[in-house]
Amino acid sequence: MTTATAVTAPPPTPTPSRIGGVLRLHTVAWPLLVAWPVGILAVSFAICWTIYFLVQNEEGEGFTGAVTALLGFVVAFYLQAMNQSFPFALGLGVTRREFHRATVIMAVGQSAVFALVLQALSAIETATGGWGVHMRMFGLARYLTDSRIVELLSLFAILLATTGISMLAGAIYQRWRTTGLLAAGVALFGGLGLAAIGITWARWWPEIGSWFADSPRAVPMAALPLVIAAAALAGSWVGLRRATP
Repeated sequence: MTTATAVTAPPPTPTPSRIGGVLRLHTVAWPLLVAWPVGILAVSFAICWTIYFLVQNEEGEGFTGAVTALLGFVVAFYLQAMNQSFPFALGLGVTRREFHRATVIMAVGQSAVFALVLQALSAIETATGGWGVHMRMFGLARYLTDSRIVELLSLFAILLATTGISMLAGAIYQRWRTTGLLAAGVALFGGLGLAAIGITWARWWPEIGSWFADSPRAVPMAALPLVIAAAALAGSWVGLRRATP
């Protein structure tokens, strides 16, 4: 008598998460993501330090502003992600939701890492008396607060807000092309102009200034940029969900 043996198929090999795949796709552009920002900051630091060393500045810390170049690379990277990586990812079978979610994860992670690095450099800058030449390049938020926590949260919030606005601009372009981008710009500046006119007519500028001055530093420096970031990221999904590459 022959006994039939059941053949059990091997379990299917787990496929990598498509969100993880999009994250890896983003890291292909690592020079724009990491290398160029670090390189530009290093060159800017060397130039500024040399100038301050030569002039022998002794009258307080002078601010260079060179660190703001980092925001330009953040804008460039996420515009590229929305306008080049997005169509490519859809062609590989990634859904719009997966792409957007992965890009938001990348944005939060990159903003956190950059904020921590800038905060560490700011602490070294303070400890060394402005790198020995009374130069302030990284401690932007120290003009407004002495709290290290608020300073770190402010850096993170500003970086994430910049990322969110870049993603929103890219999504608007993907959905409505140049016409949509120009219309959004006109609507934004028109809305800000009307708001300025209304505030001036109502004479609310002193109250607004007092609110910024009297609120806890974490509110205007961290909470407000985070609200802007959340609104921009939500808006980028609204545009991206119906975008046709």
